[in-house]
Amino acid sequence: MSNDSPQATAAMSVLGGPPSRGRGRHWQLAVTAAVVTAAGWALATHRHTVDAGVDRLAVADRAWLLAAGAAALATWVCAALAQQGAVAERLPAGRLVAAQFGACAANHLLPAGVGASAVNLRFLTRCGVSTARSATALAVKAAVGGLVRCALAAVLLLASPRAPRLTPDLPRASLVIPVAGCLALAAAAGALSRPVRHRTGRAARQALADVRAVHGSRARACALWGGSLGFALVHAAVLVAVVRSLEVTVPAGQVVMAYLLASGAAVLLPTPGGLGSLDATLLLTLTAAGAPAAAALSAVFGYRLLTAWLPLLPGLLVLALLARRSLL
Repeated sequence: MSNDSPQATAAMSVLGGPPSRGRGRHWQLAVTAAVVTAAGWALATHRHTVDAGVDRLAVADRAWLLAAGAAALATWVCAALAQQGAVAERLPAGRLVAAQFGACAANHLLPAGVGASAVNLRFLTRCGVSTARSATALAVKAAVGGLVRCALAAVLLLASPRAPRLTPDLPRASLVIPVAGCLALAAAAGALSRPVRHRTGRAARQALADVRAVHGSRARACALWGGSLGFALVHAAVLVAVVRSLEVTVPAGQVVMAYLLASGAAVLLPTPGGLGSLDATLLLTLTAAGAPAAAALSAVFGYRLLTAWLPLLPGLLVLALLARRSLL
């Protein structure tokens, strides 16, 4: 696990570090524009369904919406816990949670998670962690988060054999894509020149040493894995609560599976905060799980409202405050 992950490299570019390749940034912006345009066209085409979804959300059960809001608040605490577990140093708890709240807002302004990576990278370096070890911590946190989501999806598939009926080919594809990516990465590594392999190997050895140090402490390992697990579960809980507020009779397990599949698929499209890509895949998986189109659209709106749109302005204000106090 190298500390030269694409998001960490792009984050360093945003913060004034080594610049990433301009061609890659242009490609990300082009994909972002294409996805957002396609999402806008789809919403305009199905305007009546959109109107029905908004109206249905307006009369949703308030108790369930409050529960969804409480779960949304817990997402930043879980993110802070996982970030603390990824580093050996003790981080200030209050500032760490505030940084995760601000990182969530920044993540909706820059593509491919660069905003959150930039905020966390700067926060860790301000806390005395070196840039290389901070980038490694971000890579470790991202890798553990991905593994946790895959494990949760596998457990749900095994516990509920009928769950794959909602998207017969998607679980299989979600396993094929990472395997293909690993094979491509191995082939690329084999094609590298000896000096590049030497530098990459040295960075990988340093990253491996950091990973061992983190897992050498039971408390840090529990914080890393427990925070990552909690982050995925509370995000899924937000969606489940919103679906329940709409009185949609879809089993909670299938809603959680829909979220896991949608969030995994949205990672493949580098849009800010999954804008367009996550919304479309969530709508697809919820509809395939048995939710009516208008209700599924309402659920996506409610989920996005609580996890992205409402926290956006307060998160930017927190970012400004942290920067003003030289904490970022």
